[in-house]
Amino acid sequence: MKRAVGCVAAISACLPAYAAGPVDEAYVRSLAAPGKSVLVMEYYDGQGKVSERKGFASASGFKAVSATDFQVDANLTVHLYGIEPCNGDMVNRKEGFAGSCNDYARQGLATLLQSPRVIYCRAFVSETGARAQDATCYGYYNYPGSVDSIDMFEEQLVSVGSHRITKKPDGTPLRADLKEAENIGRRGYGMWADPRVAGQ
Repeated sequence: MKRAVGCVAAISACLPAYAAGPVDEAYVRSLAAPGKSVLVMEYYDGQGKVSERKGFASASGFKAVSATDFQVDANLTVHLYGIEPCNGDMVNRKEGFAGSCNDYARQGLATLLQSPRVIYCRAFVSETGARAQDATCYGYYNYPGSVDSIDMFEEQLVSVGSHRITKKPDGTPLRADLKEAENIGRRGYGMWADPRVAGQ
């Protein structure tokens, strides 16, 4: 997390929850607005308190601009913290995909962005004002009678194998909280269907 290097070590130990507690699902559901996609950014200080909150609404939703980034408006891009695509090309015969890891991961993010009523993101206060902001994001999905869930974007993407956990320079995972999700993906989903990826 480039811009958060100056934050105290105690905060770093709490990543990626951004020193905050569990998501308040009732609160996230309350942000929904008829006919619009809503995005709320919350910025947390070193004590885990919300220091600032920004809201956005779009009639057309929010679009993936890379494998790990999506556009909020002309001045803000959100970068999903601690995950990445595999390197090079990959093949998943079951899904009929052959192409670049980047394209596959971007499709995965684009799919998640298609239908959430609310996108709720948490970031450090140090991200405030930056054009590209590292964050952890959740989507609220609601299809009456079938689905009513709030899912972490990074966890979903890693568990389906479109992304993997980024590693620190020492080889340890940047997001230890996503290890269980990655273990699911490694059972042969997404990128992990290609044996070449496991060797990276």
